[in-house]
Amino acid sequence: MRSSVPSFGELLGKCQRSAVHLEMRDSYAPTERFEAWQRGERINWADRESWWHPYDQLISDTVARGVTIRRARIVSEPVSEYIRWEHYVTHANVTAGEQVRWLPRRLATGIALPGNDFWLFDGTLLRVHHFSGDGAVVEDEITDEPAVAELCRSAFDTVWQLATPHEQFEI
Repeated sequence: MRSSVPSFGELLGKCQRSAVHLEMRDSYAPTERFEAWQRGERINWADRESWWHPYDQLISDTVARGVTIRRARIVSEPVSEYIRWEHYVTHANVTAGEQVRWLPRRLATGIALPGNDFWLFDGTLLRVHHFSGDGAVVEDEITDEPAVAELCRSAFDTVWQLATPHEQFEI
């Protein structure tokens, strides 16, 4: 049975101006890449072919057609091992064309934040991620309800203003 939620590629393909992503968890479900990093394996950033994935190409193509893509992460300190890994692999996101910023959770106290991570496309269409306790995505939801989109846009913009650009955020 086909999901009623369009794929990320479809949503990004329809996007005309901007796509923003707010991440607020200190860990997500483990992946093979994370587990390899935990074992001490590192990416050879000079060998782009070895790490460039379809996601990276999708982001690069979208940015090339004029869409601004920004990602903000709210993280606890000291950061979790998973966040250390995310910081490390963010090199791929930045290379693909994403702008990425980091905000220590202690600086987010005064921000009205939504309860879930989300992507907001062109300020109106929202893809909300629902996670299990171990960080696995259990469901995605799409909404274009104006009040919810505005809450998420406002939260993202506030986080973005307070956050530190990836290149300057030390872990």
